[in-house]
Amino acid sequence: MIFKGLEVSVTGMLAQRVRMDVAASNLANANSVDDNGQPYRRRVPIFEAVLDEVNGVKTYRVKVKKIVEDPSPFRKIYDPSNPLAGPDGYVTLPNVDPLREMVDMISAMRSYEANLTAFNTRKNMIVNTIDILKA
Repeated sequence: MIFKGLEVSVTGMLAQRVRMDVAASNLANANSVDDNGQPYRRRVPIFEAVLDEVNGVKTYRVKVKKIVEDPSPFRKIYDPSNPLAGPDGYVTLPNVDPLREMVDMISAMRSYEANLTAFNTRKNMIVNTIDILKA
């Protein structure tokens, strides 16, 4: 029970790490097309709060429920010289906006840091309590 606060922070850090990984994957595939000529579809992690009750103490944890594809439309540019261009001269590109991915990555990084700060604060409180009990 004494370590529940640490677990909450750890689950938050794990969730934010997945969020950063997905944003990085989206950025890496911002101009990717698969072997069949289909553009990459942006992915988004879905989080879920999980209520954990042990010995009457309720704590919420966060977990990644699933990673889904963004159904927003693909980008189109006019480039008739591109071998992937359709008969109308337009090339279909992934629905990844690099600016949005960077903002999402910075937000995930800040959330990760906040969870890390909470973890360290809790850890220091436990260590100080143990030191007081030793004296």
